[in-house]
Amino acid sequence: MTNNTSLKRSTNPTLGFVLKGYPRISETFISNEIRLLEKEGFHIHIFSMRAPRESFTHESVQAIKAKVTYLPESMIFGLPALLWHTFKRFFRDPRCFAATARLWLSRCKGTDKLHTWIKHFMQGCYLANKAQDENMGIGHLHAHFAHTPSSVALYASRLLNVPFTFTAHAKDIYTQAPERLKLKLDHARFAVTCTGYNKTHMDRLSSSTPVHKIYHGIDISLFNPAACQPATPPPYTVMTVARFVEKKGLGIVAEALGMLRKRGHDVRWLLVGDGKESARNRLKQQIAAAGMEGHVTMTGTLTHTQVLEHYKGVHAFVLGCIEAKDGDRDGIPNVIAEAMALGVPVASTTVSGIPEMISHEETGVLAAPGDATSLADALERLLTNSALREKIIPAARARVENVFDNKKLTAELGNIFAADGVPRAKENNKRPDIPDGSSNAAA
Repeated sequence: MTNNTSLKRSTNPTLGFVLKGYPRISETFISNEIRLLEKEGFHIHIFSMRAPRESFTHESVQAIKAKVTYLPESMIFGLPALLWHTFKRFFRDPRCFAATARLWLSRCKGTDKLHTWIKHFMQGCYLANKAQDENMGIGHLHAHFAHTPSSVALYASRLLNVPFTFTAHAKDIYTQAPERLKLKLDHARFAVTCTGYNKTHMDRLSSSTPVHKIYHGIDISLFNPAACQPATPPPYTVMTVARFVEKKGLGIVAEALGMLRKRGHDVRWLLVGDGKESARNRLKQQIAAAGMEGHVTMTGTLTHTQVLEHYKGVHAFVLGCIEAKDGDRDGIPNVIAEAMALGVPVASTTVSGIPEMISHEETGVLAAPGDATSLADALERLLTNSALREKIIPAARARVENVFDNKKLTAELGNIFAADGVPRAKENNKRPDIPDGSSNAAA
């Protein structure tokens, strides 16, 4: 199997980012990374596999200078364009097209979603043609997420004869067959992932491809602990920011908070986020079953600025992260780091990379995943033990400052790109025209 290290390094100045969607309200860590890489001097072009699905976005996106090319996302409405560019790619370079097609065919074995795999190959052809037809100067393709964006980036990199790399996060690692992830690793120049837990898993799959651990990070300057001092308890306000998906363990949180109320604690739950109607209805049923009905405020999805406003008067932050039935799990949710940076003590679980951020009873409290009693016990100590809170709050802020500063982390990523031959458009000349933006508002 050919590794992308066999491809010649390019002097072309543009770094192509392949994303599943752009912009996305729950993926501000990606837009922040792009914004900060631009400040590091990189010229970036974004290829998005689908158009935005939210009616609003975060302010930080407006600071990004990169142009965006949207790939046809539908095999129905986009088929004419996809077919045209696939045939055009064949006649443009039949030998390279045939080699890439053989790679695609080797990956199709055993798939039950052949139409989707066909679309990904044609999207790769579309991307490659657009890059050349519009003289974008793409010298390197980097995908965010190790599933579909990496597939498209892999095919396009072969058609353009440029290096391919990707960042792997959570669901994209653990919900695809290990052999499929291994193949992408074997073809990548390098890979990046956001936790040491993920890196260990990926290192086991491929010994030949470097895997770099770089946390997502947040813009620490946006988080002022003095603005979030809680009101005098009780009642206690416990906050969660999350999508309504299984891995967030929201039903476990509802059960734990219900236990605290039965123990005599006046606890309210401020829940920021949303999900599919079925998930919303199921969560409401879990809230009622836990005895929390009437004690929960559900805000829906908010911008990051709005989320920060809701932290005022909050006594604790909680996420009940678990490993979902399909293997999906969190890495380190950025909302945990944001709460820690704001001086709001955090309770969560030992799933995945969370213990890399939260040291039990030092920078937060941890509970066993899926265990409502364990989470209730942890929260109870966090809410009622003033000495523990006084110890945790400054230590948590220091932890974030030391290891989760997105400016330092993105500079580290930029150095990795540069060391691999991706040229900076303005070498050692950071761009002062790009203001600092916001951090992630939903995990």
